[in-house]
Amino acid sequence: MLSAVKVLPDVYWVGGVDWNAREFHGYTTEDGITYNAYLILDEKVTLVDTAKITFKDEFLQRIASVIDPSKIDVVICNHVEMDHSGNIPTIKELAPSAQVYCTPQAVKELTAHYGDLGYTPVKTGDTLSIGRRTLSFVQTPMVHWPDNMVTLDVEDKILFSNDAFGQHFASSARFDDENDIHEVMKQARKYYANIVQPYRMQAANAVKAVRSLGPDAIDLIAPAHGIIWRSYVKDILDAYENVFVSGKLEDKALIAYDSMWGSTDKIAHAICDGFLAEGVSAHLMDLKANHLSDAMDVFLDSRYVAVGSPTLNSNMMPLTSSFLTYMRGLSPKQNNGDRIGFAFGSYGWAPLGPKNIQAELEADGFQTPEAPFMFNWIPTQEYLDQVREKVRAVVRAQREA
Repeated sequence: MLSAVKVLPDVYWVGGVDWNAREFHGYTTEDGITYNAYLILDEKVTLVDTAKITFKDEFLQRIASVIDPSKIDVVICNHVEMDHSGNIPTIKELAPSAQVYCTPQAVKELTAHYGDLGYTPVKTGDTLSIGRRTLSFVQTPMVHWPDNMVTLDVEDKILFSNDAFGQHFASSARFDDENDIHEVMKQARKYYANIVQPYRMQAANAVKAVRSLGPDAIDLIAPAHGIIWRSYVKDILDAYENVFVSGKLEDKALIAYDSMWGSTDKIAHAICDGFLAEGVSAHLMDLKANHLSDAMDVFLDSRYVAVGSPTLNSNMMPLTSSFLTYMRGLSPKQNNGDRIGFAFGSYGWAPLGPKNIQAELEADGFQTPEAPFMFNWIPTQEYLDQVREKVRAVVRAQREA
């Protein structure tokens, strides 16, 4: 039988670990996924979230290692998405009198998913006594669904933070200080860039709500995915506040492109050289070799975004089109006003690939100070030198503005 992991006295992690998951909602999860659920033993036995239905056996075994699942009195549903709520019907079948607490929006969504299993709505400021502990609820809509909330165990100072502060990171160790913290922070950033980034303002409000609880209110942050924060709580809060949700852009460039016979690749390298000559940190990412989700990790705080493709059938290459579509979903145009966009590419019969990229960047709110960099067939060294110098000029102009 699988065992629960003690978080604090009478508080246990009872979730599931998917070591082999390599994809989630279109982005790569090279380190796997965890589906975190937490069990609190008090006068009312309380379960905070469940797990994806495919981890039913693992989830129930961990609960049973601590207490008979039929003794569960309360289920807190912080989020309706099925990797969080999938085993609510399982728990209700084993413990029919268990009461499920969730936001008013979640009542509607849970009913649509699983039928009326008996849900009690709670909102920001509401509390629930489960014995010697009090649970306090804060709604965090659109971080990253409208039903979301976080739950604070006031006495134990644990924030059950839902998707906020999470990572897709499978590990045999449950806590931040038991893992390579640099890898954990890297995965937290990638998670934010690919899941939460579209809701930056709402995430900022969630961080403010956490901060408003006071510096001594939280000792642990227990998210729905990844490790539990206990030694690096300040670090993850600072990362969210000062980098992730701040909207601050760094002197940094993403160059994302696809190339057919190498001509667009040559232009990409010239653009990269231009940035490097001005001391701008540049990331050259051929989309055949780099996944969209890794490109968006770089995109998160990049001031400069160069997107390239040759012309293929009167349009851009499919990988470039996919990148622009993925980027648009994660970065609404109001977040792009301070970014500088460049379109580039080669062409044979007509320069439609680069022109279409330029139109997309402009539609997405980017500043585009230069016409597309494009060359008929194979770019000459003279042209590549011109591209390099134009990029340098744009960077200098931005610094002088």
